Amino acid sequence: MNIKQAKQEITHTLKAYLSKDKLGNYLIPPVRQRPILLMGPPGVGKTQIMEQVAAETGVGLVSYTITHHTRQSAVGLPFIEKRTYNGQEYSVTEYTMSEILASVHELMEKTGLREGILFLDEINCVSETLAPMMLQFLQCKTFGNQRLPEGWLIAAAGNPPEYNRSVRDFDVVTLDRVKRIDVREDFAVWKEYARQKGLHGAVTSYLDIKPEHFYRVETTAESVQFATARGWEDLSELLAAYEALGLRADREVVGQYIQLPRIARDFANYLELYHKYQNIYHVDEILKGIWQPITVRELRAAPFDEKLSVMGLLLSRLSGAAREAHRQDALCENLHAALTAFKEAIAAGEAPQEVLESLARSRREALKRARDAGQLEKQRQALAQLEINALEDYRRRLIQESPADSGLAMAAVRGWFGQEVEKRASQAQAAKAELDHAFAFLEETFGQGQELVLFVTELTAGPDTSWFIESFGCDAYFRHNRELLFDDTRTRIQKDIAAAKAAGQEEAHD
Repeated sequence: MNIKQAKQEITHTLKAYLSKDKLGNYLIPPVRQRPILLMGPPGVGKTQIMEQVAAETGVGLVSYTITHHTRQSAVGLPFIEKRTYNGQEYSVTEYTMSEILASVHELMEKTGLREGILFLDEINCVSETLAPMMLQFLQCKTFGNQRLPEGWLIAAAGNPPEYNRSVRDFDVVTLDRVKRIDVREDFAVWKEYARQKGLHGAVTSYLDIKPEHFYRVETTAESVQFATARGWEDLSELLAAYEALGLRADREVVGQYIQLPRIARDFANYLELYHKYQNIYHVDEILKGIWQPITVRELRAAPFDEKLSVMGLLLSRLSGAAREAHRQDALCENLHAALTAFKEAIAAGEAPQEVLESLARSRREALKRARDAGQLEKQRQALAQLEINALEDYRRRLIQESPADSGLAMAAVRGWFGQEVEKRASQAQAAKAELDHAFAFLEETFGQGQELVLFVTELTAGPDTSWFIESFGCDAYFRHNRELLFDDTRTRIQKDIAAAKAAGQEEAHD
């Protein structure tokens, strides 16, 4: 299955394992809660889906790459304990708590979460001395004489032998005690993830043109060369950082992430063209509603790959603007909820500055708990930090202005919040204007061609652009979308008519 299907199956398994009956007993007894064994090529997204499952289900996550451990750190250190059996005293070997299990208990103490996922990566690449302990853990959920707490799902990941020469085969006894899920790379699924993460437009548009370069592993006599999903995502992060610093990534830099030379070279050449197209076609000007007839003619006559690249540039900018508007909208909603609590607290006689400090503190603590639990991804963390910063800023301003009573304090805070609301409106207006200008330019260039169909499809698939259009509207989008839906319906009806005619002809012949 692809990684999206694997994520759904892991989520369903976790929910099934954590479900309890009316008496408080697990519907599936812990002894029957098989560990998940996730097998698939490296860099396909196995670790990321564990983070997503934990965040979406609200459980804790403890992750380990098991190849980094020795027998002692995984199992614990032995010590001698005195025990009495049948009146006779014996020296018995016990073990200190495993570092891995200790991390589970530590997370439970820090966050208050009693349920979670223990994720062990590269499970089939452990050392010879640690292999028996890992098999025991998968079979019995114990390291030495220490047991994993109930309510924790064991998820292990490994690579098939064709991708790693040091892997170990599991025996039948172990395989019969795990729930094995085999995953494969899938560009269409990864692209959904890339849209949600806002990956660099050069990466997504390049892979749209050459999806066969998304994931490849090639073995030569000297080495293994590869391009993986992980490599593309990490390269995307670097490209964004480089652009913020005014730097350019050359072929050598690309090759540090995409370690298959011909693909790295091809993408580096494309990256140069990508930046060149941005200047040749004046993308910034197009989004402001300014373009020359020669720009329209040149793009209309350009090769299809070039057209896709320019549309990728437009979509990247539009997605970024929609993402900023989306985050500002969410910030306003969160601050509105916080200020409702602020109003109620000061009405009850609490000091305004202390209430704001309490609200900011509670959000800082929630942010820390989410980080400790492994539940926080980049965009949610940024939103939480913006809310904390705003509340702390309101508090500092109140201290400086020292309003005479709670009514004046509320009026001041309401005014500052109003600035955030105005910012939301301003961002939405600017993003909508850019979207309208992009449609106008593409309509003038391509008319009702397939390029507009691709453009509308990408806007629909993008989580931020689809949210923006639903929230603030776009006449050109709805017009083209209706035409697209009409064409799809017409095609389906024509196929149904053709099928009916074929069936009628067969009956007449019979």
